Amino acid sequence: MYNTILNSGISLVNDENLIRDEFLKYLQDFDFKVKNELRNLKFDKETTENTGRVDIRILPTKDEYVNDRAYYIIECKRLNTTNPKGATGLNAEYVKNGICRFSTGYYSSYFGCSAMFGFLVEPVNTQKDIVNNINSMLNTNFIDAQGQSVNANAIQRMQYENFADGYSYSYVSKHTYCSGDELVLYHLMFDFSKNIQ
Repeated sequence: MYNTILNSGISLVNDENLIRDEFLKYLQDFDFKVKNELRNLKFDKETTENTGRVDIRILPTKDEYVNDRAYYIIECKRLNTTNPKGATGLNAEYVKNGICRFSTGYYSSYFGCSAMFGFLVEPVNTQKDIVNNINSMLNTNFIDAQGQSVNANAIQRMQYENFADGYSYSYVSKHTYCSGDELVLYHLMFDFSKNIQ
């Protein structure tokens, strides 16, 4: 799907929601879902969740269906190299208003796992400029968008894991969820730097 978006030559505004919507065009398209074996998943955007709205909700509709609260969440964030290790900047936003929304229970995690999409909006070295810097902030206390003190409570930093058919920029991190349970986050980094207007 990422390659399909890139190969379309689309010009994108540097806006998290508009980039996310490009993914949803495919994830909500029946023919695309059938071709990619996603037919039994319902993808919704901006679904109300506890005290916020999630970027993408994935509701299993067949074999995994349990109830309407049993779904997966994808949170999307833009990333760049501006203030890469600071308390402000897009990398910090990825942690404090992304990862921490899961670890603190701001977003639920019925299945004990969720995902994040990182949209690279300028040319970067993904491992050096993004992943290493995010890892350096995983046990930092931040003040989130709601004014709360938050921490990602990482028990495993982001590290490459081949869960996306050999995609080079797929990572997994593990965190202690507010209940004390383990939470697994799957991270996919997508480079849209050449598509940003």
